[in-house]
Amino acid sequence: MTTRKERLRKLVKVQEQLKALHETRHATFVAAAGTAEAEARELVEHFDADQSLAGLFPDLYHRRIANALVRQEASLESARQEAGLIATATARTNMVERAYKDVRRRDERERSDRERLDLIAQKREQE
Repeated sequence: MTTRKERLRKLVKVQEQLKALHETRHATFVAAAGTAEAEARELVEHFDADQSLAGLFPDLYHRRIANALVRQEASLESARQEAGLIATATARTNMVERAYKDVRRRDERERSDRERLDLIAQKREQE
């Protein structure tokens, strides 16, 4: 049988892992948004260059630029959602950690009380 303290300790670990997962996903989305923005910027620079093929294929350039900007916005939206999930996971982790610390302190206090009572009982037996 597992004690409440052990279950809370395991739950803290799971909550921390979940928070790390959301932080990783957030960073991935932010990086993807940056990559899409850089791609769009690079395409615009090539489009404006003198010896660019953009004059021959303007629709292709416009479509690729638009797609890069759509990917950027989608990645930023996903990053915003993950930021919300990070906040939720942080709150849950903090709540479980507080409960774990309270249980751990209570267990330590009870153990200390039992030790004192045992010492008192031993002294009475010796008298």
